[in-house]
Amino acid sequence: MPISRDFKGWRTCFRTLFPAASVLFVVLFIWRPAISQHSKEVTLRPLQQKQFKASLSLERNTSKSTACRRRPPGRETLPKGIVAETSNLERRPLWGLPKKTNTSTLLAIAVGIKQKENVDKMVQKFLGSNFVVMLFHYDGVVDEWKAFEWSSTVIHVSADNQTKWWFAKRFLHPDIVAAYDYIFLWDEDLGVENFHPERYLLIVKDEGLEISQPALEIGESEVHHLITARWRRANVHRRAYKLDGKGIRCDNTSSTPPCTGWIEVMAPVFSKAAWRCVWYMIQGDRTKNIGVVDAEYVVHYGFPTLGEPDKGKIVSGQEEKKEPVQPNAINQRLEVRRQSYNEYKVFKRRWKKAVEMDKCWTDLYPDDELKQSILWPLM
Repeated sequence: MPISRDFKGWRTCFRTLFPAASVLFVVLFIWRPAISQHSKEVTLRPLQQKQFKASLSLERNTSKSTACRRRPPGRETLPKGIVAETSNLERRPLWGLPKKTNTSTLLAIAVGIKQKENVDKMVQKFLGSNFVVMLFHYDGVVDEWKAFEWSSTVIHVSADNQTKWWFAKRFLHPDIVAAYDYIFLWDEDLGVENFHPERYLLIVKDEGLEISQPALEIGESEVHHLITARWRRANVHRRAYKLDGKGIRCDNTSSTPPCTGWIEVMAPVFSKAAWRCVWYMIQGDRTKNIGVVDAEYVVHYGFPTLGEPDKGKIVSGQEEKKEPVQPNAINQRLEVRRQSYNEYKVFKRRWKKAVEMDKCWTDLYPDDELKQSILWPLM
């Protein structure tokens, strides 16, 4: 049947209009919620509009709160950019700008007034190398140190009869000492006449040591462990050799203390990263990044400190006159050592319990010989 001209014209018109109508339909479909929303706001009463807007605002705040839910306690009400996570030990003037310093190393020493002459030598040595110096006064005496010119330039912290590690745990938090590349945490009875802090740091950086100590000069020092003794022909050593068959044998295959991978606690030096681990009592790879620096050495006098009676104490290598020992008097030094041994046993019980409770923890050094060593908790 032949198609009329009118029908052909209508079909052509339909083909032309259909794409435009389709596009219009899609636009209306997409924007319908927005148009409806606009219409709704226009038609609502003023009170209803206010309630509706408050509901939208609550939804936005709820979404924002969900995104920031993981902020640590205390920071919830603060904008992120205002939060300062770290600090340092530099003091500030009461007015004006602080002096510009270029200090990146910290020396902290546990001191008593009886050893002030030797401490004076140590402090002057390190201040001359641009160190920040912090003194932990375990005898409670602070004012008598004002006799030294440098006293007002160092930081003093005082608490009676506390150890160096007690002070360090409470006043050297990793976030506070984050500004310092290295932390020297030393005893007061070290001779530094032949020690050069700046050269020591150059060696430590070059060798990649995270935990280190200066070697002890044999003949002048009180040496308790073979690994701490100075090797005259070396810059650094990381292990000791003991092949006489007595006690623990140390050779090239040894992988545990006291043959390798540790230092003594009397003169440790920690990198910033290592101190953060040590502060939390977690160790890194102790066989590679721990060593004793022979090229820069000290003398360990071995002066007794905590637990010694006030009378008859050794001062700078010279012995004072001792008063007669009273009958039935408590041996304070012995009691301190006994307390240390008891705390070691408590530590072992705590460690065993912690390992049993933490099912996610993996022992990186499952060596039975190390577990049995009395040196293990000091690593």
